[in-house]
Amino acid sequence: MTILKSIDLSKTFANHKALDHVSITIPRQSIVGLLGPNGAGKTTFIRIITQIFMPDEGSVLFNDEKLSRKHVLHMGYMPEERGLYKKMKVGEQLLYLAQLKGLSYPIALEKVKKWLKKLDMESWWGKKIEELSKGMQQKVQFIAAIIHDPDLIILDEPFSGFDPINANLIKDEILQLKKEGKSIIFSTHRMESVEELCDYMVLINQSQKIVEGKVHDIKNSYKHNLFNIETDQPIPADYSAQFNILDSYRMENNHIHTTLELKSPITNNELLRLIMNHATIYKAEEQIPSIKDIFIQKVNESKNKLPIH
Repeated sequence: MTILKSIDLSKTFANHKALDHVSITIPRQSIVGLLGPNGAGKTTFIRIITQIFMPDEGSVLFNDEKLSRKHVLHMGYMPEERGLYKKMKVGEQLLYLAQLKGLSYPIALEKVKKWLKKLDMESWWGKKIEELSKGMQQKVQFIAAIIHDPDLIILDEPFSGFDPINANLIKDEILQLKKEGKSIIFSTHRMESVEELCDYMVLINQSQKIVEGKVHDIKNSYKHNLFNIETDQPIPADYSAQFNILDSYRMENNHIHTTLELKSPITNNELLRLIMNHATIYKAEEQIPSIKDIFIQKVNESKNKLPIH
């Protein structure tokens, strides 16, 4: 099930091709990491699906319908360039924005009070935006994006300016929104946030999509069958048909650390049984690449494959 699908989206500004036939599927009730270097096309993609821009080519489906103005009320957008009125007070601003998004005054008032209490912001009601720190403004902007209970929430660098406590608070709220059935597009440069939060990811570079899929599947597809093993004895090289020993050294605790690469299609359990014939295993882990590792690899690969517009 998908909530949003882009089909061959293209957009050009003057001589710059911002998007080049980009097709992306956003699964329902998922947190999707939208990744890419600066200028890759992420913001253009977001502005097309929020109908700030119109594509030159291609189309977008929302709940299997062609995207139209009526769908705006079913989306919540927190832009990287924050859009709050500096002279307005927090409470009146959130009430105003909630009503713009279709809520009646009584319902808007109820929801604003609920969210201010939930995020420990009740005392902020009468404060002007310009009196708040960047992190405090972030929390107000987050509430503004979700106050109308949208089906699709788009967060562009949502943790910028947050201290660790407030970053964890917003992470918890994002996960709760997913549990409640929301779909979330999470555009960021922070790879660790993708590891923690996202179950699906899309990587855009030089205006084209170069990776898309479940985070778990993508990480497994880029692993190199490398293992780190700690034992009480050196692992003999008798099983050269099954693995290569790439590195081995004695650690401070007198354990032997070995890095090896599987050569034959044996299972992890079969590998451990081979080693246990010769040594006691204290620790064994497969080297799985991080999202950051995959990001760097794919961006570097695409530099040699994609035209520079």
